[in-house]
Amino acid sequence: MSQETHAVEIAGVKRDLRLFEVKPGIKIAILNILGDTEFVNAASKALAKKLQDKAIDIIVTAEAKSIPLAHMLSTDMKLPYVVLRKTHKPYMGDALQSETLSITTGKPQTLFLDEKDRQQVDGKRIVLLDDVISTGSTLQGMRLIMNKAGANIVAEAAIFTEGDRAQWHGIIALGHLPVWIDNKK
Repeated sequence: MSQETHAVEIAGVKRDLRLFEVKPGIKIAILNILGDTEFVNAASKALAKKLQDKAIDIIVTAEAKSIPLAHMLSTDMKLPYVVLRKTHKPYMGDALQSETLSITTGKPQTLFLDEKDRQQVDGKRIVLLDDVISTGSTLQGMRLIMNKAGANIVAEAAIFTEGDRAQWHGIIALGHLPVWIDNKK
């Protein structure tokens, strides 16, 4: 059975992303960078170039698919990174939290900032990083936590934005993914 796909290219690396129906008549292209070292490395190097003029102290991302990107960008830019978790563990201490809504699951999710990481981001210049920014809900959740933690957000970045482009003014991205409504872009 043939699956519908959407071709993308980042820094010379091409991928065919499978289309996935998130609601009846609405499809998105699924980017799953977990395990795709070639794509992650290419995207990281391209994002590092776009972020090089920003005064960044720390990279902040949300669990889970964007973790390899944060790790590689951390290596490329020689910066530490922090991961906002989706479950609270007892060792996380006095963690900050905010709620977000995932487009892929359609369910609310809570993001947590570990107590040790609160101290690391307090007063620091950070970039919020995601693989795809679609509804902006995860990004908003990350902003809320960083504001509570006293961080200074100097940039917001992703491999792709998705959906209504006008909504994504100011996002540093390498490309844009359309949303298919009843097989139309």
